[in-house]
Amino acid sequence: MRLQEARQQFIQSWGVLGSQWGINRTMAQVHALLLVASKPLSTDDIMEQLNISRGNANMNIRELMDWSLIDKVIVPGDRKEYFSADKDIWNVATRIIAQRKKRELDPMLKVLNQLSEVEGDKKDPETKAFIETIGSIKKFAGHAEKTFDTVIKAEENWFLNSFLKLLK
Repeated sequence: MRLQEARQQFIQSWGVLGSQWGINRTMAQVHALLLVASKPLSTDDIMEQLNISRGNANMNIRELMDWSLIDKVIVPGDRKEYFSADKDIWNVATRIIAQRKKRELDPMLKVLNQLSEVEGDKKDPETKAFIETIGSIKKFAGHAEKTFDTVIKAEENWFLNSFLKLLK
């Protein structure tokens, strides 16, 4: 397989994978392109290589910057904006986990905390079932939060060593 063909396959596959993680396919493809690029790329470069509109490119670049997955790079002597992605996959994974926690788990925990304070007769079967179910989900979400926090704060070597110990 030639390099260009391999790059295209990676970009397409990363796009599919990204959409399974809950982000849009084009955003994941822009990220993939910047991951495998040997130098920072301009918006024009991204548009041309992915065959997308300027608006689509700009929107996805902004979103990737919000997720802290890419950075703006200054190229001396050029007025265009350039972008590059962190090539350290551990950093990428922990940033994605942190953003998913912030955008999905934290709001869910807030709602669960509100729901666990439901008023009503605690002896009523409906109220009791509701409180138990919400409590169970809240407990699980709390464990997920602790796990995410541990992974986000962990050093790569510590995490991998701990994970391998679990598998033994």
